[in-house]
Amino acid sequence: VYTHLFTSTTSPFHFLQLLQISYFPENHFPKRNKTFLFVHLSSPQQVRAANMAYQMELGGESSPQRKAGRGKIEIKRIENTTNRQVTFCKRRNGLLKKAYELSVLCDAEVALIVFSSRGRLYEYSNNSVKGTIERYKKAISDNSNTGSVAEINAQYYQQESAKLRQQIISIQNSNRQLMGETIGSMSPKELRNLEGRLDRSVNRIRSKKNELLFAEIDYMQKREVDLHNDNQLLRAKIAENERNNPSMSLMPGGSNYEQIMPPPQTQPQPFDSRNYFQVAALQPNNHHYSSAGREDQTALQLV
Repeated sequence: VYTHLFTSTTSPFHFLQLLQISYFPENHFPKRNKTFLFVHLSSPQQVRAANMAYQMELGGESSPQRKAGRGKIEIKRIENTTNRQVTFCKRRNGLLKKAYELSVLCDAEVALIVFSSRGRLYEYSNNSVKGTIERYKKAISDNSNTGSVAEINAQYYQQESAKLRQQIISIQNSNRQLMGETIGSMSPKELRNLEGRLDRSVNRIRSKKNELLFAEIDYMQKREVDLHNDNQLLRAKIAENERNNPSMSLMPGGSNYEQIMPPPQTQPQPFDSRNYFQVAALQPNNHHYSSAGREDQTALQLV
């Protein structure tokens, strides 16, 4: 039976009088002698009022089990093996999840080790289980009274600083020995070892120096070839311009071009390998003047 006559102000008894209650035959539900009421309700208030009316129509309050809800579980060993294994799996997964959430939310180092009743190992760690255990051992071994984290960190930094100071002293002594300052107390064997170290160092230094010198010589040779090619190119351009403009040969000093410029060289001059540098690579020439007798016209020289 469907109705929309109920409002939030209608009492439960008045609501039952307004509704037409339909009962199913009892033979349909022989074990549960219940009355079923089908009502179309369109609001939460109507639902709550209908529940109250239904409970009152049945003639009593709700059962104690529904009122109590979920009760507390007694913490004791589960005797049933199957139930115990199921409970272990569920709670183990929950514990691993909580450990993961703790490590992510709080940026904490978490390590979890669980052994089942059958001896199976389950573990979780956001970094490393072994590393966390070693850190734990060090923390409890440094101070038997379980000092604070600040004290543990202070002891660690003191040990590291002592190691660094020792390394600095050793390096300073080695440098003094290489400079020949503290060799008075050294034995003959130590002196021979020091001499061998110095010889190897000198050989490495000389090898590096020669390598740099030869690289510089090679660069200078390539530079000389480039300059020689540029000079030849300029000579060719000047000769071509003179052929295209014969009037330039009538200019003062134009007929003495061959006298001004030295003859072209077919190949660069060899270098003296004893001094690692070019010998007389590019010699400057003196200024020449034209045969016309004009001293105010100075010839140009191409290098």
